[in-house]
Amino acid sequence: MARKCLIAREEKRKRAYEKYKKLREELKAKGDFDALQKLPRDSSLVRQHNRCLFTGRARGFHRKFGVSRLVMREMALKGELPGVKKSSW
Repeated sequence: MARKCLIAREEKRKRAYEKYKKLREELKAKGDFDALQKLPRDSSLVRQHNRCLFTGRARGFHRKFGVSRLVMREMALKGELPGVKKSSW
């Protein structure tokens, strides 16, 4: 489990991105980069980091399922992920 402050920081970045999304697009379309730089840094999409929905783990993240590799393996073995099964050859 990731530290709670890291998970909270990511949530804060998501809220900031949603808040300034429309304004950011307008400023980019106008080409007003000075005003764009005055916006909060965390309002940029690039600042966000993918984290597991269950554990908050940042590494080993699978975009398709939104979970880390460890949680994905557990869910796949339980049959909770549709279309995923353990391979054997």
